[in-house]
Amino acid sequence: MNVVAIIQARMGSTRLPGKVLSDIGGEPMLARVVRRVQRSGSVGQTVVAATTGEADEPIARECRRLGVELYRGSELDVLDRFYRAALRFGADAVVRITSDCPLIDPGVIDCVIGAFLDWQPDYASNVLRRTYPRGLDTEVASREALERAWREAAEPYQRVHVTPYFYQHPERFRLLSVTSGHEAGRGGSQTRPHYRWTVDTAEDLALVREIYRRLGGGDTFCWTDVLDLLERDPGLADLNRRIQQKALHEG
Repeated sequence: MNVVAIIQARMGSTRLPGKVLSDIGGEPMLARVVRRVQRSGSVGQTVVAATTGEADEPIARECRRLGVELYRGSELDVLDRFYRAALRFGADAVVRITSDCPLIDPGVIDCVIGAFLDWQPDYASNVLRRTYPRGLDTEVASREALERAWREAAEPYQRVHVTPYFYQHPERFRLLSVTSGHEAGRGGSQTRPHYRWTVDTAEDLALVREIYRRLGGGDTFCWTDVLDLLERDPGLADLNRRIQQKALHEG
């Protein structure tokens, strides 16, 4: 099975424009995400899905620097962008990753893909019931399910966010929820859904920069290393504790 990770990226963030190329310890955020995804043992190919707009030319240049595949499509219809990227690269299963998650963990990605391959649902993710910190979000869908969502999803927010049509229609799709504590080599529960490790604001970026600084600046640490750091220094999480996640309908 050809498992393709598609990292959605664009320069036009409303809250933090250009965040996808923001510097984190000497590397653009997109580079951090790409390298961490590429460390997954279950992903066959990694693709960045940007828009066709001129504003995303810096993303194209960064992809060339990184040697990672790039697909460019619709800015507003991200579901269409994903579906067409899946077709272009012959995906049997698509892993959705967002470029604002520079702490994304290859072990967590492998865990969700493994569950998908074992149980063969239409859609598997670790966001149906949150047990991981926000920012480790990993969603896997079969190409057939993605095509059905592409054909049927009609609400603008369903097109922008790619996957809501799956979990809003459990009568149409076989859904699988993957929770923490089942990664290879890990036992027991590590439930910490209250932590926010995604980057949507300047406060989020400040937290991630500090995490990278304290963990040596590389890309090889795992999510439990971040968890240990924050639990040794609870005040660190105060940097973005008050930030609220945007609702789906806000785009």
